[in-house]
Amino acid sequence: MTGTGRPYPVEELLTAVRAEILAEQRSDADGAVKIALSKGRLVSQSGGTREYLFECRTWQESLDGLPVLARPSRSRKAWDPAEATRAPDGTVRLVTKADFGTTPGNIQIRKDDSANWAVLAERLETAGSQDSPIDADHAGWLVGRGAPRTGRAGNPGQWVANWTGLQLNPRQRDAVAQALASEVLFLWGPPGTGKTDVVGHIVEGSFRQGLKVLFLAPTNVAVDQALERMCSLLQHEEGFAEGIVQRSGSIVLPSLRSRYGDQVDPARIAALLVESIDRQISTAADQLKGARAALVLHDRVQDLESDLATGTEEMAGAGRDHAAAAKAVAAADTLAAQLRLKTEKAGQPTGPFAERRAAKLRDLRTALAHEEGESARAREDVSRAARRHTAGEKQAAEASRALPAARAAVLGIPPRQNVVESVASLQERLDELGQKRKRIQDEVRSRCRVLGATVAKAVQSRKLLDEVDLVVIDEAGMVNLPSAWFAAGLARKRLIVAGDFRQLPAVTKGDGDRAASEEERAHSREWTARDAFHAAGLVDPSGRVRQDPRLVALDTQYRMRERICAVVNEVAYPDAPLRTGRGNTSRLPFAPLIDSPVILIDTSGRRIPGGGRKPHMTNAVHAAVIHELVRGLQYEGILPGRKWQEVPEGERATDRLAVISPYREQVKALKSSLAHRFGEYYDGLVDTVHRFQGSQRPVVLLDTVAGAGKGPGFFYSGTGLSSQTCRLLNVALSRAQDHLVVVADVDFLRKHLAPRSEALAMVDHLEAHAQTISADQLIPIRDADQLATMSAEELARPAFFEHSEVLEAVAWDVERAQRSVELYSAFMDAPPVRRWARMLEPKTAAGLQVTVFTRRPEEQQEPSRVARHRELVGQLEAVGCRVEFRDRMHEKVLILDGSVLWHGSKNLLANIGPTDLMMRYTDPASCDRVRRLMERTRMERPARAQWRLAGETAPASEAPAQRAGAPAGKVYPGLERDGRLYLNVSYEQRNEAKRLLRAQWDKEARHWWVDAARVSREEAARWLR
Repeated sequence: MTGTGRPYPVEELLTAVRAEILAEQRSDADGAVKIALSKGRLVSQSGGTREYLFECRTWQESLDGLPVLARPSRSRKAWDPAEATRAPDGTVRLVTKADFGTTPGNIQIRKDDSANWAVLAERLETAGSQDSPIDADHAGWLVGRGAPRTGRAGNPGQWVANWTGLQLNPRQRDAVAQALASEVLFLWGPPGTGKTDVVGHIVEGSFRQGLKVLFLAPTNVAVDQALERMCSLLQHEEGFAEGIVQRSGSIVLPSLRSRYGDQVDPARIAALLVESIDRQISTAADQLKGARAALVLHDRVQDLESDLATGTEEMAGAGRDHAAAAKAVAAADTLAAQLRLKTEKAGQPTGPFAERRAAKLRDLRTALAHEEGESARAREDVSRAARRHTAGEKQAAEASRALPAARAAVLGIPPRQNVVESVASLQERLDELGQKRKRIQDEVRSRCRVLGATVAKAVQSRKLLDEVDLVVIDEAGMVNLPSAWFAAGLARKRLIVAGDFRQLPAVTKGDGDRAASEEERAHSREWTARDAFHAAGLVDPSGRVRQDPRLVALDTQYRMRERICAVVNEVAYPDAPLRTGRGNTSRLPFAPLIDSPVILIDTSGRRIPGGGRKPHMTNAVHAAVIHELVRGLQYEGILPGRKWQEVPEGERATDRLAVISPYREQVKALKSSLAHRFGEYYDGLVDTVHRFQGSQRPVVLLDTVAGAGKGPGFFYSGTGLSSQTCRLLNVALSRAQDHLVVVADVDFLRKHLAPRSEALAMVDHLEAHAQTISADQLIPIRDADQLATMSAEELARPAFFEHSEVLEAVAWDVERAQRSVELYSAFMDAPPVRRWARMLEPKTAAGLQVTVFTRRPEEQQEPSRVARHRELVGQLEAVGCRVEFRDRMHEKVLILDGSVLWHGSKNLLANIGPTDLMMRYTDPASCDRVRRLMERTRMERPARAQWRLAGETAPASEAPAQRAGAPAGKVYPGLERDGRLYLNVSYEQRNEAKRLLRAQWDKEARHWWVDAARVSREEAARWLR
């Protein structure tokens, strides 16, 4: 524990995560989608939070609901966090703590990629608390702490189906056996070694051991590929169809979705379960309805039998009552008759005893009235009894008639008591199903035993599984250390770390943040950029692997032919070379153009300088070479032809070919070129190295790009087995299954690569062992007089023209131009300008639009050339050309009719040199791309002071101030002299200054310096103190 109560190394990880957030906010985010906001106004302000309203022409729906970063357009300062909401009228509401003023003009916003880091920081801050899901001891295994148990399962076949019959090599079997009996295993799986199969069997065995497994990988594709393999191993397990294997997050792999989507997608599982429950509810409801109907039949029989008994009993009772009532009638009538007779005999009361006789008469009459009443009541009882008897008789008769049919209806129906119990049970079942339907999400999660998700999903989610026994981190070399540590801490019993620490590293920015100190960058390198294998102490400082009981290294690959594997071994695995376990024949039809496993296309001697601020990131010659190579493969039937329809699966362009380039700029050029070549755009055909991680193709074209700039670029700057250069080259080379084609300017690379770099090792090996093809074998060197005799197809092909042929060949194209000529030439000399003026005058007179792009006269290096440059501009304008000035331009390009491109080392309006070379290329897409590149370069160049005539000195307000107290002639940081900007660079930072700013050492002045025209003071600010 640290002083804060947090376990080690949480404080170090938090510092690294916060550095990533700062680095993201300080990054220019090249290539990110940026939205321009304009005409802003401050709407409200409260508690340090400001609300702005902006106009927005083009909105990206991908930003809806996401945190964003904002800063003024063209600013190089750090971005500020904000929230953006687009209203129906197109305006954008921006809420931020940043102060952009009351009426900000133009603001840029982009997605805040630091949001995931912020969530990770929140999760790490809870480490050590009761609410944290992290087991710090198990997370510590990832950074070499603790003493996790290692062992070997004595009988893996107990847990892994068909163990003895599996096509696994000894090292793969070792990995599975050790994983099933160890608390931790680091599985080193170089490309093509079957790591996915091994991980699949580890998960299979762990599942059968009763463990709940959380499988994590850095990308959705990696998760889906591994999960598909696991599904194939567990699909026959009980409960598979109900979700024992699940995918958290979106499924991106079509094959996983089509094969197992219904079984692994929680939403689809829930939908199927709801459908199943609804079916059960419907069935139970139908059964309940039937049971209740049966109960009605039983009740009908009971009612009829009751009616029969009641009717019969009523008849009997009515008969008895009738007899009694009749007897009472007879008795009452007899008494009444007697009393009536006595009354008649008594006569009228007269005489001495009249009163006595009158009283007696009254008594007789009273008695008579009583008996007559009794007789009437008895007669009513007789009538009532008769009616009761009739009703009872009727009821009994009706029941007797209905009973046979009612009794027949219940034949075959369970007894009534059973039916009553069934009704109660079915009602209870319906109630349970209704409650179960309400708890469906919990039900789905409770069924899961193997869950696949991205590492980011695991970090962002409060709880993916109720319990996690085993965590598997796949492609761990691509996972930053804080995320890996957090993920490892979710394991309660076991941890498996699988991947290749010599393939793609994690994407981090803190270790390269120029605004951070060297100490801060070093911290980020150790606690963010390091992968789990390095953090666990399995790799020594030189990048070589250590022998360790926690590590199993797979050593046989089945993807690449042996000679391709030899290149990969030379670059990335010299200390642990891979063996080849596949045959050495190609799966593709024979093609003379690629009849060797490894081919080097050398473009040395055919070098054309690139344009733009980053010329090393594109190479027109290489693009043309690849275009022609693809054309040749189409001709030989390896790739589908232009606009082919209904190409069989397995023979599509993306089934057979991958074109890999280190830089996005070259990828864009190749995409447009090959889209023109195939007649359609193929997604996944051309991309950067990162995009091809985890994939493979029969043919891989690796474009090294280097050659068009002053240096090869940052892609080649690293050295050592742990360097990004080694890792990226390893991924690029190892994607090839049958044929690897490397396009390289060998002379250029030899001149600029470090002596012991892995990139140079690749070049050495290719020169010694690959079949070498010159660029001239693909792109012919033409003579100008050949153009008139060539077919349209041949004219469309790229071609080189030596210096002596360029002018005549260009004149041939200009003569045939129909719409426009765009000529880019930084410098001009009188003879070429006069020649071009004569050539262009009739074209402009015919209505052709001619535009010449050149530098301003004031930019000329000598005062005598300023006036001459103005004069030459006047000559071009005099013949109808439009002249546009571009500050500090150096592009050498000619575009005709937007479809024919001339690109090379020659300024066409300047005197030709003996080594100048130009390439002719017919491709409208390439013309558009070059035009956009030059326009963007002009817009992106940092603003400079007002141009002055060559030889003029800057005004006092613009000239760098002499440091107070500094002797004349003394050199100090911040001084600009003779075009040099002097720096204060420590010995430890010298390589960084050389790499970032191309700094050079002044032996006499004893200071480092940079080209003041190329490096701004803002870029060099940290070394001016």
